[in-house]
Amino acid sequence: MTMTAPTPRAAVLAGAVAVLAALTLAAPAYAEDDPSEPPGTVTTSPPPEVDANSPGLKLAQGATLAPAKVLDIKSVVEDLGGEERREDTNENVTFALQAEVLFPKNSAKLNPQARSRIQAIAEEIKKQDAAKIRVFGFTDNLGSYAHGLTLSKKRAEAVHDLLAADLDGDVTFEVRGYSEDYPIADNATEEGRKKNRRVEVSFPRTGGTTTDS
Repeated sequence: MTMTAPTPRAAVLAGAVAVLAALTLAAPAYAEDDPSEPPGTVTTSPPPEVDANSPGLKLAQGATLAPAKVLDIKSVVEDLGGEERREDTNENVTFALQAEVLFPKNSAKLNPQARSRIQAIAEEIKKQDAAKIRVFGFTDNLGSYAHGLTLSKKRAEAVHDLLAADLDGDVTFEVRGYSEDYPIADNATEEGRKKNRRVEVSFPRTGGTTTDS
């Protein structure tokens, strides 16, 4: 039997077909350019079934749900220089005035600019119809504790006197001086000590209209 050798053209054609078939089989599968879901958010596992009648999901005999609890939400607004800060919660309103905007250094005598700030607080007290007001004075940790206690109490009394003149006589006050106790900033820096030298006026929130400080 006589065998004929393939022509060069036939050999080239056969080789091209073989290479094309190999490339087709080895070509990788590319993902879609625009998947319908973000990567990693789709699971191939079905969601677990939950039996609504499972004993573990039921309250014990005679048990009841606890009453709903409203969390206390705090809002703090401070002016640009930090001279006055207002803090609102569900239950109380607190104004904190730095001592520098109310008194000369190491003094408990109110300066002329203090009156307008304290009168603004008195107006807010009226809007809240608050009947009990707390006026607390604080100092930094410089000097003796006893001196700070006296100064903070006298400053609180000075603010009280001005508030009392603007409010009804049936309002009651709690006036205290705490010296360096209860700092709100680091006494290691002058900036922190400045924030700690303050008088705070606080009263219960009764749902009245509020204004920004």
